Formats: sequence, structure tokens, C-alpha cells
Amino acid sequence: MSTNILMPALSPTMTEGKLLRWLKKEGEAVSAGDVVAEIETDKATMEVEAVDEGVLGRILVDEGAEAIKVNTPIAILVAEGEAVPDAPGAPAPAAAAPAPTPAPTASAAPVTGTSGSAAPATPAAAGPAKGKRIFASPLARRIAGQKGIDLSTLKGSGPNGRIVRRDVEQAAAQPAAPPQPAAPAQPPAMQGVAIAADTPHHTVANSTMRKVIARRLTEAKSTIPHFYVEMDVELDALLALRSQLNAASPADGAGAYKISVNDMLIKAAAITLRRVPDVNVSHAGDVTVHYDNIDISMAVSIPDGLITPIVRQADLKSLGQISTETRGLIRRAREGKLKPHEFQGGTFSISNMGMMGVKAFSAIINPPQAAILAIAAGEARPVVKDGEIRVATVMTVTLSVDHRVVDGALAAQWVSVFRSVVENPLSLVV
Repeated sequence: MSTNILMPALSPTMTEGKLLRWLKKEGEAVSAGDVVAEIETDKATMEVEAVDEGVLGRILVDEGAEAIKVNTPIAILVAEGEAVPDAPGAPAPAAAAPAPTPAPTASAAPVTGTSGSAAPATPAAAGPAKGKRIFASPLARRIAGQKGIDLSTLKGSGPNGRIVRRDVEQAAAQPAAPPQPAAPAQPPAMQGVAIAADTPHHTVANSTMRKVIARRLTEAKSTIPHFYVEMDVELDALLALRSQLNAASPADGAGAYKISVNDMLIKAAAITLRRVPDVNVSHAGDVTVHYDNIDISMAVSIPDGLITPIVRQADLKSLGQISTETRGLIRRAREGKLKPHEFQGGTFSISNMGMMGVKAFSAIINPPQAAILAIAAGEARPVVKDGEIRVATVMTVTLSVDHRVVDGALAAQWVSVFRSVVENPLSLVV
């Protein structure tokens, strides 16, 4: 009995995805757990596993297809020797037997990462001919309909004569006889942007991730009333403790560690949230959600945007544990190998641009969280102590809060406690 492989929902915010490539060909055997396709989601590039075994009977969505809705059939899996249905849920062709009832659908399970590519394949069926069924991919049919191309006039270049997207696009590029009135070429959609005709420019199509970042941050900035509290924090004591801890690390082996300033600031934020728990919340209409765990999301830059892997229960972990965990999370984030549970959720966010020399900045809240801490560079500044001027290493931090659930006084209290923890850092190790 055939089953449908569906476009999976690989993150809570995912409603559609882009099919980057197929890693199995039509007619190829598939076992449960085999990676069959690579999907670009709103968060990352991820792989899709088959949950059943059989033969990949038909690929329904071509490589490169965008805006594929979650739960849309993308391929049909059949048993060994079973005839392949013409469409999802359709009966398989039979010589002299009643058609079987529509098959149930089967979802695909996500795993993360990337893999080698494989060329898409096509069904084992005859090419288009007069009076016979025309075998073409759904994307090719859609493009042909948009461009007014008769599929029966095309010769498919896919295996066994199947018509694929490139066949339709090649036909569209050739002059038709008689010529059909063509719609004027339209530039890529540029909402709200007016560019003079004589201004040199070029456009780059936004990835799924970039589109979702644009949508979510627009929603966050326009629907969440942001309130900002800024404070200067001295780092000298924390830097001295970091040097002592790293000097005590074994040179190599399982116990070796190298603690970063960011690791210590994650721990400091977690301790502060434990002391001021009313910032570890979310606005939810008529109620405020108070989180029992302290899960710190840290912004990590990746080639096409950013992602926020999570250090869970950071207040309960040692600096060594946090250091090991953050290094692994950052590496997998930049390799595109984060698992969904490693970046979905979080109760508070940190965005650190100190390594880039940024003096100060304000971050946009990551909903549904109610706060995000922007950390700038530590730099030598003159400070007044006991009536005397001396030089200290100082960084500026800015806390952005959701004013619906965190008032100004509470935000100021949180930043004040954070400064105390950083400037008296022994609480990070006891």
C-alpha cells in the first residue's frame, strides 16, 4: 500500500519550506531512517528521514521548489513491486482489478545537517503522447499553466520522458508560433522600495530563513512595546577570575576547558534571573507565563542570518559545562546541524557583539520571551572611585523588555543585580 511523504513541520513557526534537493532517486529502495530530502526551513537547512521502508515511487516536488506548505505530499512511497499511483491518494494503475482505496499518509521525521546531493529522478512511465497520459512534475504543470504552454507539445528530458521544470522553462524561452502576447517582465517584488531607473543596483532573492527573520522581527518590533534600560558594568574582576580558571585547566584530556567571557555572562544572566525571576516570563493575553527553568538563548551569526541555540537550565550548570555546551552549539549552528530541540524554546536571550568592538546597541525581543540583553565591547574607560579617577575595563549592556509584563523599575532592578554579579563574580563558581 502506497504512503505519502509529507513536507514536515520542522519548527514551531514553520508553515512552509523550500525543497533544496532530493537525496534518493525514484525507483530507489528506502529504509526507515534513510535521509530522502534536504529542506530549507525558517530556521536552518535540515534533512528529512523516511519513517517507513519501501521504494521511492514518485517524486511530486522538484528540487528548488519554494513555499511548499507543511503536510503537502512531496513524494509517494510504495512497496516492492507495487504499481505507483499517478497522484497522492490516487489508486495505483491495475490491468483488470478494482482500484485500491486511497492510502494513508505518512509523515517524515526531521534530522539536522546537510549531506551530499543526488539528482532528482522521475517515474518509470512513458513520455507524453497524443491520447495518452502526460507525465509531468507538479511544478512543471504549474509553470506551464502560468505561461500558457501545452504540455502535450513538449518532450520530457527526465528519465522515461517525464516533463520537468527545465523543459517548460526552455519552451517558454523559445519563440512560439503563432506568438502569444506576453506579459511584461516583472522585477522581483520590492515592497516599499522606490529605486530610480538610472540607479545601478541588483537584487538577491531572500532565503526562507531571511524571509522569516524579516517577518518575525517586524511583528516583534511593531506588536511588542519595547522598553530599554542601559548600564555600564566593570569587567576587571570577571576577567581576572577567567584568567585564573583557565590557567587551572588541564593542558589536554577530558577535563580540559577554556572559558570565554560570553560563557561567564550567560551564567551571570542566569543567576540574575534566579534572583529576579519576574523577568523570566512571557506575555500571554490575560495571563503572564512564569518559567520555572532558566533557558538562555544566545544569538549566533550564520551566513544567512542568525539562530538562537539554547543553554538549558544555565543557572544549574558550572562554567565548565556551559563552556563545553556553547562551543558545541555554536559549531553545530554554523554547520547547519542543530537539532530542533537545541534552538526551539528558551526563556531569555543574550546578544553579544562585544567581539566586534560595538560600543552599545539595543536588541529586538525574541518572542514569546519578554527580555533580551545586548552586550557591547569591554573597553578601557576612566571611572571615579573614592573621589579618584582610575582606568577600568567597562562594557555597556542594554536590556530590552516587553513593557506589557516588565515595568521600568523591574528592568532597572534586573540590570543592577546583573552588574553586581559581574563585578563580584565569585557567585559564578559557588
